[in-house]
Amino acid sequence: MSVDLLSTLFLLPLFLVAGCASIYSVAYWPAREKAGAGKLTLFLGLFAAAMVVVVMARHGVLFLMAWEVMALSAYFLLTTEQQSSEVQRSGTVYLIATHTGTMALFVMFSLLRGTSGTFVFPLSHSISQAAPAASIIIVTALIGFGGKAGLMPLHFWLPGAHANAPSHVSAMMSGLMLKMGIYGILRTLSFFDVLPDWLGWLILLIGTWSAIIGIALAAAQRDLKRLLAYSSIENVGIIFIGIGLGLVGQRTNNPYLVICGFFGAFIHIINHGMFKSLLFLGSGVLIHGTGTREIDRMGGLARRMPVTSPLFLVGSIAICGLPPLNGFVGELFLYVGAITDGIVDPLPLAALIAPVLALVGGLAVISFVKLYGIIFLGTPRSEAASHSHDATAAMTGPMILLTVGCLVTGLAPVLLVRLVTPVVIFFTGLAFPDIVRVTSQVPLVPLTIVNIMLIFLALVIGVAYLLRLRTSPRSLGATWRCGYLEPTSRMQYTGTSFSEMAVGLLGTIVSPSIRRPGLATPIPTAQARFDYTVTETVLDRILTPTLQWVGLAFSHLRKVQNGQLHIYILYIFATLFILMVWPL
Repeated sequence: MSVDLLSTLFLLPLFLVAGCASIYSVAYWPAREKAGAGKLTLFLGLFAAAMVVVVMARHGVLFLMAWEVMALSAYFLLTTEQQSSEVQRSGTVYLIATHTGTMALFVMFSLLRGTSGTFVFPLSHSISQAAPAASIIIVTALIGFGGKAGLMPLHFWLPGAHANAPSHVSAMMSGLMLKMGIYGILRTLSFFDVLPDWLGWLILLIGTWSAIIGIALAAAQRDLKRLLAYSSIENVGIIFIGIGLGLVGQRTNNPYLVICGFFGAFIHIINHGMFKSLLFLGSGVLIHGTGTREIDRMGGLARRMPVTSPLFLVGSIAICGLPPLNGFVGELFLYVGAITDGIVDPLPLAALIAPVLALVGGLAVISFVKLYGIIFLGTPRSEAASHSHDATAAMTGPMILLTVGCLVTGLAPVLLVRLVTPVVIFFTGLAFPDIVRVTSQVPLVPLTIVNIMLIFLALVIGVAYLLRLRTSPRSLGATWRCGYLEPTSRMQYTGTSFSEMAVGLLGTIVSPSIRRPGLATPIPTAQARFDYTVTETVLDRILTPTLQWVGLAFSHLRKVQNGQLHIYILYIFATLFILMVWPL
């Protein structure tokens, strides 16, 4: 076991988020009031410790042991409320997915040992690309680690697991465990002296696919935690877009693209751990206060949750990649790298990343304007929402800490650049003067000035609004007399209606399931119901039907297991006869 610069990139958010989640859990899941608190506490500690060992392990067998402890701990944490059938199904899907990925890692580490002669991790850039099993090692690493990271199409376990786990566990799974998959891929790629030409483009394509599909599915969700889960897929896609740009830059001898790509990816790894954990912890406060995950059953919570509301707003702005918060910093490097590469080499494929990021950012704004507006603005849409309340300091305190982190790293992006610079040098082998030359061309100082001005403007507007509420008298009077005197909660936009147009434009990607009521007469007498659900294409439309057909086919083989001893003896003699005549 050892720690190098690549390990520290992942250890920093790991310790921060794990500490915040531990404090949060004291109030979110009190031991005296809820069953399973002992199980939750035990596996939460094992989960965090296993991820630390994964990052520090330098031996294949030790790595796989820690990886399996991490995977099983996440399963037991996910199934804390195991009496729910939905939780049981999500846990089973997760267990199948994680062990399928682990089988790929068994192949990868076996081939790695055959190449290097030992299970000890080889030195950086010590394995030749010409090694017989080099391509297979890289592909199996992408499958095994990419499934844990939530890359498309290996993401199918992620929405159900994140939605049904306790909220602080969801924060650790999204903010930390997904990063273990990213770490595994980066660590594996660091073993090779030269990487194949196709690898950078493949990672760039998978990252683009994950970012677009993930945020498109997020825009259509009505479940609070499922929306956050799909946005995790989007953010992982953005990280892999950065890695792909960096690898393409290495193969095309473009240090500008290498530096911008890896800086964007590494900075987004840190930032995503902060703002996504903040949002998942905030979702726990909302669920704790309203008793539901349905966005359309909330509303008007800004007045009832005066502490959670601004904290959740900070996380929502950060995840949209908007200044003055930290989510914009990593994406700025990706924009600059893609656009500059388009100027130097007219119309390369890498330049298309800029409009892709713009599309993803626009869909993210739609998703989180819907999320924040429907939850916190308007009037309560249910009785539980009207009686909701803010959380205790043990729950809001960790959220405040993460919010401060989002604000500080957004207002001073130079701190993130200084933090990540040694990691980029370690991973790419570029010289420090080259790093300084490229990063000095990224407008970080103007960004800091603009961010400070935006924060100051927001504070002025907020103070002016509060003063106006205190000083201006409230008048009562009828509204538009030809209509209604007072709107009801049913007259508000719902999350589904807000994003209906965007989802309609993305219908081939999202493919929602719509069941309209059958109206036999102009004035129906019976109660009609309209159902609108978003299905998981890979899981519900591909994997589940396929496994059902496989199960049906194998069910016919049960006839050979009839429990009669003389039939089993006949099987043995038939097998021996086949083995005897096989060489002939």
